[in-house]
Amino acid sequence: MAQPLALGIDIGGTKTAWGLVTATGDIVMKGSMATTGHDNPAAYMAAMADCILPHLQQYGIENIVGAGVGAPNGNFFTGEIVFAPNMPWHGVIPIARMAAEALGIKAQLTNDANAAAIGEMMYGAARGMKDFIVVTLGTGVGSGFVANGQLIYGHDGFAGELGHVISVRDGRLCGCGRNGCLETYASATGIAHTAEMWLTERTDDTILRPHKGAITAKMIHEAAEAGDAMANELFEYTGKILGYTVADAVAITSPEAIIFFGGLARAGDRILEPVKRHMEANLLNIYQNKVKILQSALPDADAAILGASALAW
Repeated sequence: MAQPLALGIDIGGTKTAWGLVTATGDIVMKGSMATTGHDNPAAYMAAMADCILPHLQQYGIENIVGAGVGAPNGNFFTGEIVFAPNMPWHGVIPIARMAAEALGIKAQLTNDANAAAIGEMMYGAARGMKDFIVVTLGTGVGSGFVANGQLIYGHDGFAGELGHVISVRDGRLCGCGRNGCLETYASATGIAHTAEMWLTERTDDTILRPHKGAITAKMIHEAAEAGDAMANELFEYTGKILGYTVADAVAITSPEAIIFFGGLARAGDRILEPVKRHMEANLLNIYQNKVKILQSALPDADAAILGASALAW
């Protein structure tokens, strides 16, 4: 008998990636297509079906347990992408229903950060855990909260937005329109923004200075590895804000672990050590020395597909 497979689809602002995944997290087939360049969601979905259906037929549609879809502002309860700022189409898009109809299998949707949390629980660093937080440090800051073995969705499907906790009162303007959100400081974009500000305000001798105006998180990591003092200070400052904020999150769900994923998390201990130190220094004593700070165990390139596929199981 052929083994059952789940289809994982990750819809990003520019690219859609997909894969067929076993129950143990092995990807047996994967592909991608452009999210952009389609006149409307229906044309996009038709193109996706053209891309994926031949492979479903190859493995036998009867062996596909279903599709899980991860997307920005994806609502698990309604199956809709709701006013996602970085998507080619605006408004409310019933993507789960459209995918189920186009592919002929059942489909469920959640937001990309929640998909990452489900992926960690099924295939990654959170296997066996019932209480943990996944924080994605990419262009923005996403998060998924799992408590008592259940992903927390809230009454409307949008719970767990750690990136939009106010970490710095009256701080930087965030893309969401409010000020001081964690995302504006602790994302890959946020640490680069801090670097640009410091290069304008300060006169430190730093190997980052020739790149002013085009700083990236990767450049800051490379400079820190080379021993650059400002680059190391940038990680300390960013880790402090992130550590303070996760200390507050610990007080709400008392997680066993906080698992970090995404571009900035690839800096490893350079970012996670100050996060751990500042978190511990700001925890209520009943929580101290109980919460693990971990890096994701999912492979970067495939994590979104794995997370989305876990929904189908």
